[in-house]
Amino acid sequence: MKLNYGSGTSEYGPGIDIILTGDEVALAIETFLTAQNLYIKGARTLRVNGELCDKGSIYIDPSGSILLKGKEYLGRGIGANDE
Repeated sequence: MKLNYGSGTSEYGPGIDIILTGDEVALAIETFLTAQNLYIKGARTLRVNGELCDKGSIYIDPSGSILLKGKEYLGRGIGANDE
């Protein structure tokens, strides 16, 4: 998983991009299914839109934020906490 500030140029900030490998996308989906009380036993193949997933991304809008290992990242960008 990679975390980067986005490339947005709005007055509100760049946003945040979270880049995931295919394995991380599969784990996230499997974790979601488990949270829904659906358990898979045995071998499986996960496809997204009919294709094997080799990567994924999540964009966090400038109005949002994320918390990673106790540190908050604001979608408005670096220094946004200083206001």
